[in-house]
Amino acid sequence: MSEVFNFCAGPAMLPKPVMAKAQEEFIHWNNTGSSVMELSHRSDVYMAMAAKAEADLRDLMAIPNNYKVLFCHGGGRGQFSAVPLNLLPPGKSADYIVNGSWSKAAAIEAKNFGEINVINIREEHSDGEISLVPSEQWPLNSDAAYVHYCPNETVDGIEINDVPNTNGIPLVADMSSTILSHEIDVSKFGVIYAGAQKNIGPSGLTIVIIREDLLGNAQKATPCIMNYETSANNDSMYNTPPTYAWYLAGLVFQWLKAFGGVKAIAKVNQLKAELLYQTIDASDFYTNTVEHQYRSKMNIPFWLKDESLNEKFLAQAEQRGLMALQGHRIVGGMRASIYNAMPIEGVQALVDFMQEFEKGNK
Repeated sequence: MSEVFNFCAGPAMLPKPVMAKAQEEFIHWNNTGSSVMELSHRSDVYMAMAAKAEADLRDLMAIPNNYKVLFCHGGGRGQFSAVPLNLLPPGKSADYIVNGSWSKAAAIEAKNFGEINVINIREEHSDGEISLVPSEQWPLNSDAAYVHYCPNETVDGIEINDVPNTNGIPLVADMSSTILSHEIDVSKFGVIYAGAQKNIGPSGLTIVIIREDLLGNAQKATPCIMNYETSANNDSMYNTPPTYAWYLAGLVFQWLKAFGGVKAIAKVNQLKAELLYQTIDASDFYTNTVEHQYRSKMNIPFWLKDESLNEKFLAQAEQRGLMALQGHRIVGGMRASIYNAMPIEGVQALVDFMQEFEKGNK
């Protein structure tokens, strides 16, 4: 088999230098004689590592001083509950923008904790094309406790490129699949959360970036492990955090800084996406149905014109070291997830295979 490229939507591939470093340090980390996963999270050596990881993330994202960075459990789905529990007081409602599978799931979960106003912005046209209602046309509630949205939908391959103007209402973003992939202005958001297993590190860790004035408003029933204020007051160590995942995230942050930061990786991400979309659009053998301005740069679904060839495509792709290309079970087809760790060589290998497969199966 040639070099393996993992196109899984998550858990996703990690940068090879990070994996090599973790392997080197696995049983003997930082002159301790132990693995980092064996050490107390309250030991001086571990806390120094954790502090550096946070500092590096703050540097990469230019996070303002009036924001707390929390290293949490529970994944993105955990935050589907934590957000309303912390931000939605009795008697208020929250706006949930729905443009795909994950934003819909977030809205469904939030309904367990308060009044939710669902705003569906997805439009499916008669020709099969998918587009979105522009953010300036969203019917937002001027008295909402917050507005929640998912900038990038991994299942559907849909991306909202602009940051919506909520006229002062706190904006909450599920950035699980897009964090660190391009530059953003953190100050435009009240809360950003992201499951780690796409652009940050392994599964088991969730990053929450929250503006300090939004702390201290949790509903009485909020479990302590989901209370943002409790986590902030205890440096994310109210209980034992996901220590090894935190360490690996720190290595990813160091790798990204050495690469040139978010601005540098964003240029590569743009080139990767353009290469794959150009290949799809130049063919009558493959299709993508998302309107160009809403196409995801992280998750690119595509379909074969003759879907009876799907199994053959996947089998031959795996033989070439192109792994995890099967589309999500909800939508079918194929999907290439090309997060930060995917090198452009991986996308080129996929494009070469797609072109060869098309020639051999027309």
